[in-house]
Amino acid sequence: MGRWRGLTLGEAMAREPGAVDTWLADPRGTPHGGESLLDFITRVGGWLDTRPVEDGGRIVAVAEPSVIRAALVYALKAPPSTYWNIDVRPLSTTTVTGRAGRWSLRFEGASAQTSRA
Repeated sequence: MGRWRGLTLGEAMAREPGAVDTWLADPRGTPHGGESLLDFITRVGGWLDTRPVEDGGRIVAVAEPSVIRAALVYALKAPPSTYWNIDVRPLSTTTVTGRAGRWSLRFEGASAQTSRA
């Protein structure tokens, strides 16, 4: 996050509104002196691509919502701007299946059941 480290987005916006606008609009932008969004997505995707899949094993990764968003953008080969439109809830579960270059999302069907007393 460069010089914005430790700041909320609102605090960064109050200090440097033009720089924040640039960062939000340009996935290659680094007006804060830190990592660009595109580099972040690529870094997280590189980690994802190195996960072993030969044995069919599962890996559980506990991560910040920003990392999950980056992994989803990478897995779906979506435009970097999609990152800002993914809402990852705290303590939620996201399942990515596949292997390097062939990732997909799996949505587990949780049926809503009403219990009656």
